[in-house]
Amino acid sequence: MNQYNTEQFLPITINEAWDFFSSAKNLALITPPDLNFKILSPLNGKEIFEGMLIDYTLRPLFGIPVSWQTVIHEVSKPVRFTDRQLKGPYNTWEHTHRFIEKENGVLMIDELKYQLPFGFIGNIAHSLFVRKKIETIFDYRRQILHKLFVNHEHSY
Repeated sequence: MNQYNTEQFLPITINEAWDFFSSAKNLALITPPDLNFKILSPLNGKEIFEGMLIDYTLRPLFGIPVSWQTVIHEVSKPVRFTDRQLKGPYNTWEHTHRFIEKENGVLMIDELKYQLPFGFIGNIAHSLFVRKKIETIFDYRRQILHKLFVNHEHSY
């Protein structure tokens, strides 16, 4: 099992963090444009809930379209939620979003556990380009969140 963890401090309240990150419609805003991320599920502004299914497509590698379905597995408002891939390119994909209230803001923590298919071949692909792609996606996200919440370029 592979893991990727990252943290970012944002000068917002824990409730503002929850409202932003628990809204699936904001995922496209913080995803690199080259992934061509599109949510297919009608969200209708619904707040996430345990068991919620979200279908989307994206082009994570080489421009090849991939269908993906996640389920919101665990919700502990306003401090944590976890989404898991049900259908998609990984054998396992579990992303836990944590929010810790701090003085003057919130520490946002992403904990990702994932496993590629194809055994040895998947491990080679991970070493060659998948890990780097995941790092690039989260680096982009960090930059966008900085613009939105630190530079106050709120446009979501």
